[in-house]
Amino acid sequence: MSLPVQIALGLVLSGMIGVAAHRRGSLALSGIAGAVVVGTVIFGFGGLEWGLLLILFFVSSSLLSHFREAEKSRVAAEKFDKGHRRDFWQALANAGAGALLALLYTFHPVPAVMAAFIATMATVTADTWATELGVLSRDLPRLITTWKLVEKGTSGAVSVRGTLATSAGALLIGFAAMLFFSAYESAQSALSGGQAPWWPIFLGMAWTLPVALAGGLAGSLFDSLLGATAQAMYYSPYRQKETEKRIDPNGQPNVFLRGWAWLDNDAVNFVSSLVGAAVGALAWWLLGSL
Repeated sequence: MSLPVQIALGLVLSGMIGVAAHRRGSLALSGIAGAVVVGTVIFGFGGLEWGLLLILFFVSSSLLSHFREAEKSRVAAEKFDKGHRRDFWQALANAGAGALLALLYTFHPVPAVMAAFIATMATVTADTWATELGVLSRDLPRLITTWKLVEKGTSGAVSVRGTLATSAGALLIGFAAMLFFSAYESAQSALSGGQAPWWPIFLGMAWTLPVALAGGLAGSLFDSLLGATAQAMYYSPYRQKETEKRIDPNGQPNVFLRGWAWLDNDAVNFVSSLVGAAVGALAWWLLGSL
């Protein structure tokens, strides 16, 4: 398939998925545009198997955002800057690094870039799963820097449930990558007249599991570290609580408390996905050197 056709297909598919997600309440109107941008680039320059990982991240995260939604709504309203309806900047924060890696792979098609892409998708999936499931824990989480007990939804907080969710989300991406990329290689072999069976190719892609787990865990924990130290945080005089929100739900401006004013949750997610990508590429290199 030629590159222009692949890009056009990516545009159509990402547009259809974006509209469907908006109708289901998972994307804001601006989020459709964000999904089209990252989806077109990842589908168009990476290929179908890359795009399928993006879809898996989005679908699994959207389903979890609606899981026991009523129980999470109070925490989200008080603590989180944005809700589960992702906007343009959230789409770029979660998949922007993946889009950049898809572009890089077009001009520099080496396994390390593929590993970095798998790891960055594992990071955003792991982090989203940790947030969506961690806040449902019966126990209070602990701040990653001081290990003190804090309220649910506090930026930089970690819990056993959240960490298990992080690992599960990362491994899901790793297994899916193992499946999708081996199926692609097997199909390419068949189209070129080769007779390589799929099963050995599938087993040969097992490196995606440790790469995804290492990248996902590292990226998600780095996200928590930034949340506890550098992310912009505010204080709500009305609610007398720390929050990511610049404006309280009642419309009252909140007081800047700490962190870097420009480093909001979207920026934290993007930076953390880059860290996950770097750790994933390093993990691939270390596995290859064994």
